[in-house]
Amino acid sequence: RIDVTEAQIAITVLLFVSAYGGTAIWDYKVPLVGLELKLFVGFVILCGTALSFFNYFRVIFGGGVGKNGSTIAGTSVLSPGLHIGLLITLAIMIYKKSTTQLFEKHSCLYILTFGFVNAKISQKLVVAHMTKSEICLQDTAFIGPGLLVLDQYFNSFVDEYIVLWIALFISLFDMLRYATGVCLQIAAHLHIHVFRISPHQAPEQVQNHN
Repeated sequence: RIDVTEAQIAITVLLFVSAYGGTAIWDYKVPLVGLELKLFVGFVILCGTALSFFNYFRVIFGGGVGKNGSTIAGTSVLSPGLHIGLLITLAIMIYKKSTTQLFEKHSCLYILTFGFVNAKISQKLVVAHMTKSEICLQDTAFIGPGLLVLDQYFNSFVDEYIVLWIALFISLFDMLRYATGVCLQIAAHLHIHVFRISPHQAPEQVQNHN
């Protein structure tokens, strides 16, 4: 079964290939197929995506275990798609409306910014799934992309490159803040220590040692 870990490994391999051979390596034609390497990889990805969509839609159309096919939290089984859909819509809209070719000239910053936003949303979806709770559409993760949208709305009043850096740090801070909060809550509930090597000794233990 191909899951998140396998997908991450595949992406890492693609990045290593680009780093080693440069972007020109993707123009190489595969001998047996006759397609360029970039088209061949794209075809394989599309096949995997189609298979995943088939499996996901089979679960979606099957409905949840709640009332009228809803989830346990009482929400629609399609509700998690709103967050991912909004994120993808913002990424495409900012890319299309950028007057400074933000994505083409600063691809790494652009992908990292929206990657941090996606990481925060993914964490919230996992928590909502594990706790069987509802997830709100309003989220501080969209502040960074929202700044880019506002800047483009006002005809790039501030340089888009600077706004992209600001959005990157905001998205990174927001993701780390949420992840740290979740870890601390779990640690407090289980009475374990996450960010310390050794736990603090209780006052009674300190007195006994003395």
